Amino acid sequence: MPLASLNVDTQRSPTPSETALTRRVDLTTLRLFVAVCDEQNLTRAAQREGIAASAVSKRMNDFELAFGVTLFKRLAKGMALTSAGEALLHHARVTLLNVEKIAVELSEYSQGVRGHVRMLANLSAIVQYLPEDLSAFFAAHELLRVDLQERPSGQVVRGIEEGAAEIGICAAEADSRALEAFHYRYDNLVVVMRPDHPLAGRERLLFTETLDFDHIGLHTASSIYLRSQYAATQAGKTMRLRINVPGFDAVCRMVQANMGLGLIPDRAFAVVGAGMGLRAIPLRDDWGQRELKIVVRDAAHLSATGRLTLDYLRAVETDRVGRVS
Repeated sequence: MPLASLNVDTQRSPTPSETALTRRVDLTTLRLFVAVCDEQNLTRAAQREGIAASAVSKRMNDFELAFGVTLFKRLAKGMALTSAGEALLHHARVTLLNVEKIAVELSEYSQGVRGHVRMLANLSAIVQYLPEDLSAFFAAHELLRVDLQERPSGQVVRGIEEGAAEIGICAAEADSRALEAFHYRYDNLVVVMRPDHPLAGRERLLFTETLDFDHIGLHTASSIYLRSQYAATQAGKTMRLRINVPGFDAVCRMVQANMGLGLIPDRAFAVVGAGMGLRAIPLRDDWGQRELKIVVRDAAHLSATGRLTLDYLRAVETDRVGRVS
């Protein structure tokens, strides 16, 4: 299958050698290239794709020979991209995504689905708001399908910039200046603790008041973890982290097991922690109220399904506020 998207100069016709190159580069090699870039390790990339590491290595060597450039720096602990590799990675992702879109669109037309949008969202949005919002959306649009993947806020932004999905939801503090951004929801952070903790009698807490106690942290790329680390640094202190865990339910379980305090959104606690016999005390700091935003590359050029999804998600908070008032 010719990979025309690899011909990045759209102002001229491809030379015969460039045309021959696109005929030699296949989708499997592109997929393996992206896997090596993601994993930064040949063995892990091979395991992920279910292929022998030696076969991946040969494919990458042949790939470099085909392009006539070095795509990777071979390091003692793995693989790092060269500047040429970075440039190719963007086009490889876009090419694979476009091929996947073709396959999905054609298969769903045959099945009568007739609409598909890919989304990336942070954990806070997925746990607190998207289940109800998407349930109502599907009730109104039965022939549409959403492919939703969880990512830390920074990776949501990067994924939208690179074309990995049409719509993203992330914390407002994530740097999304290259994207269009729209308000989605607010959430409020709470400090989760056992009822026998020394701070359990408080009605509200400043974050600095928690720094003399052990903490359970979310994964190190999460916006809550990064913001709490910054707050501790600003206070001239270091967080006493006992463990980092991947989700809000894991935070609550570790707190329940008397390993420390946790910091999670209030609605997430209501969903995953309310039945654990724990206390959730609101954070007094200004940064304890957070905004979640929707990000897209260009709203005017979304697919029809993407535009429908964006418009719905932008409207749900307005509708909710109107019902409450």
